[in-house]
Amino acid sequence: MSEHAMGSTTRPYNQLAFAEACERIAEAGYSDVAVFAHHREMPVDSSSSADQIVAARKAAADAGLTPSMLLGRTHLELGLDAATDDYKQLIDNAAALGCQWILELGTGKQEQYEDYPKLMRAVADHAQSAGIGISLKPHGGISLTAQELIDLHDRVEHPAFRISYDPGNIIYYTKGEVRPEAEVEQIASRTSTLIIKDCSLDGDQPDVMVTAGDGLVDFPFVIDKMREGGFRGPMYVECVGSTEPDDVGADLKRTHAYITGLIP
Repeated sequence: MSEHAMGSTTRPYNQLAFAEACERIAEAGYSDVAVFAHHREMPVDSSSSADQIVAARKAAADAGLTPSMLLGRTHLELGLDAATDDYKQLIDNAAALGCQWILELGTGKQEQYEDYPKLMRAVADHAQSAGIGISLKPHGGISLTAQELIDLHDRVEHPAFRISYDPGNIIYYTKGEVRPEAEVEQIASRTSTLIIKDCSLDGDQPDVMVTAGDGLVDFPFVIDKMREGGFRGPMYVECVGSTEPDDVGADLKRTHAYITGLIP
């Protein structure tokens, strides 16, 4: 993967079939796709069959995209041992899909807070052997702000487990009390992937369905400080302001031009 490869998640097109989402993302100028749910079903997860993985990989390839990231999910409700086995299968399926990253969301269940880093430590060697990096993003719960992310990163302490920084989620989950500009410098060196997501606030009501540059995130500052801290990883657009497919395509094209224009 080239330095700062630009991808899009399939979230803006999650009401379309996965293959059509890939076609539209490629038309907007992106080289990579991050595989999210469609019609509330993941094209590939830990339970996918070989045929399902082949079909998803073909849909991306037919559009000219690299399916380099897969949205992951833990199943700690099964217990640590079973959750470990399940996540190792997720890693194997992600590798078969052609991914380099699993995007990890942590957990919002306090009863799982102690087991979560144990799970990540238990699967990290397997991920590294499979050529997969696990990238944890801020998503509330155990991974709310940079400090929680740093603490988890340092507890797991494995090169296969790093951070996916999502500046829009920092504003969203703290309702604007924490801003990414205040913490990005301390997390840059631990970050492997960057989620391009903005956020607006209406009083205390946050909204991430915003095209990058139209909300509160200072992307020129964030990207500059990430690069100063050594970040050279891929970037994935997660949200835009539109919902109609043609309008989404226009927003994705605008985002691509905006973000790539910030990189020397």
